[in-house]
Amino acid sequence: MGPPSQPRRRRTAILVAFAVVCLLYLLFHSTRPSSSSSALTKSTSSAQADRHNNQVPLDELKSETGIAAFELSTTRRLQRLFPYELALQKKYPRTIWQTWKYSLSDSRFSSKFRSAVESWSKLNPEFTHEVLDDDTAANFVRQLYASVPEVVEAYFAMPKPILRADFFRYLILLARGGVYSDVDTTALKGVAKWFSDGVSDVVKGDDGNEKTDLTEERAAEVARTIESDTGLMIGIEADPDRPDWQDWYARRVQICQWTIAAKRGHPTVLRIVSHITTETLRRKATGTLDLPKNKDAGSQVMNWTGPGIWTDTVFRYLSDIQAGTDWHSVTGITQGKVIGDVVILPITSFSPGVGTMGANSPDHPHAFVHHIFEGSWKPANERLIGG
Repeated sequence: MGPPSQPRRRRTAILVAFAVVCLLYLLFHSTRPSSSSSALTKSTSSAQADRHNNQVPLDELKSETGIAAFELSTTRRLQRLFPYELALQKKYPRTIWQTWKYSLSDSRFSSKFRSAVESWSKLNPEFTHEVLDDDTAANFVRQLYASVPEVVEAYFAMPKPILRADFFRYLILLARGGVYSDVDTTALKGVAKWFSDGVSDVVKGDDGNEKTDLTEERAAEVARTIESDTGLMIGIEADPDRPDWQDWYARRVQICQWTIAAKRGHPTVLRIVSHITTETLRRKATGTLDLPKNKDAGSQVMNWTGPGIWTDTVFRYLSDIQAGTDWHSVTGITQGKVIGDVVILPITSFSPGVGTMGANSPDHPHAFVHHIFEGSWKPANERLIGG
């Protein structure tokens, strides 16, 4: 038999090439990372296993020099991953984030929270409203921070759900931006009103004096400018002018963290994510992750992930952009105040109805969010509602 014809050789070459392409395709797709949809269905048992994985070398976290270097490195990586581009973000992202142990469709989702959760959708129809259960929140962390494994490791290393719940609000706001609010908060006004009613009702006229008789059009213009020029909106939780304030609060003026609005990548949120990551892994490296089984546990939570460290981080940032800014700069305020790219709302805005510390009732024009404290992790006899 003679040599194969030219067409037969061509067909053979095509078949071989096709087989090689198929083999490469199978090899590539068998090793690529999971898609977002499959990652979000990762099992709880996998989440448990994550807590015991050591992806990041921790030896350097046993010295002060190593801790500082680790936090700086983490900060720089987060800055590259989530750059803060205020000029490109004219509006705060239109997403409301909330988390709870169970999803809304789960029969175990507490009925006492449903009306509170629904208030956010009702008053913010232009927003996407995400209520995430614990497993979904954990998988968001895996996806969004896959390229910064120390953050993922810190999240799963935390020994208590309250620590992860605190950490998650900063993580989601850094990566996505929007509004975070606890499930035991009721929206009293839509987010758009926070700018128009909270800050723009009192501005300075050409003569430098405050003007309160703004037209509706002018007030709307001022509100748009404030939203465009700022990247973080926070409210005062507590302002207790009393000698025993330290028995009840972490800081003299305490910044609320049950409701926060932020644009993606805001430096304050980035700083606290980096700090909490470093502190958590330092505790892991030194075998001090577990909380004490006494009242000191509350203080540790406050200063590890809660309003204590959040307040410190906020004031450090404010001091960086306006020298000398501290709690004295905002104590007693009765209307919104803008410092740099941060809006600070008075105690009435996120803490109405507490009855003291200058807070007004929930029907006050500056009352935007009502916290009912039903989901608080802290025993009732250790809470002080009022000052």
